[in-house]
Formats: sequence, C-alpha cells, structure tokens
Amino acid sequence: MKNEQHATDQVVAALLPRDKCAAAHGIELVTVRPGYAEATMQVREDMLNSYGTCHGGMILTLADTAFAYSSLSRNQQTVAQDLSINFIRPGQAGDTLTAIAEERTLGGRTGVYDITVTDSVGKTVALLRGKSFRIGGEIVTTEENEHD
Repeated sequence: MKNEQHATDQVVAALLPRDKCAAAHGIELVTVRPGYAEATMQVREDMLNSYGTCHGGMILTLADTAFAYSSLSRNQQTVAQDLSINFIRPGQAGDTLTAIAEERTLGGRTGVYDITVTDSVGKTVALLRGKSFRIGGEIVTTEENEHD
C-alpha cells in the first residue's frame, strides 16, 4: 500500500502543474490515494448561471476533476468513457463545493467510479457515476518499476 501511495503522489505531482482547467477554476486537490480523490472549489461570481446559482457545468467540472485523479491514481493512462450527473440542489455563490470520487470496480481496462458533490454544510449537490477506460502505459516511471 505504501508503494501504491508513493506512485499516486508521483502521478499527482506530474499532472497537477499541467492541469490548466483545475487551476483556472480554483480547484484544489485535498486528498488523492489509489482509487480515491477529493477536490474542492469555491463558487465564484463568474461561475453563476442566470438564476444566480452555480452553473451545472462548473459542478460537473469539479466532479470530473476528482474522477480524473481517482482513475489516474493507479499510474495507468486512463480516460473518461462515460460520466452521468444527477443535480440534487444548487450550489451558491461563495460556497465551497467538495467532490469525492471513489472507485467501485476495476477490471480489465475499465473502472466504475461514484462521485458525490457536497456543499460546505455537507448537503448533497450532485451525484455522478463515471466509467474509465485504460488506454495503456504508465503516467510516470516509478522507482519501484525502475528496479524490476
């Protein structure tokens, strides 16, 4: 498990500086471990829709970011194959949203992930399910693999 976390940390260190979308929207990774990622985003004024609530696309962007890091956490080149969302309640200006992505199954070249987005008081904002597809190859060469 320790070696898995080390590889996960290397993946995050390699990918996060290149993640322009997360940076542009103020998305921060709180925790990433094999099969799991937690990310947060404060809802800014420029993220509001015409109803004055957080645009659904912004909620999806936060959730997709957590989904991406959870599916990439095992150091395998992986892409999203499917992601569906159910909006439960709106996000509000100034609120901090949290997305937690958890791996449910991983087999062959696919994985299934559940993502929950909550507001700053823990109320559910959205529920998502994502399917990942491994396209082959590692993201980073880990020290463990160099000695194999």
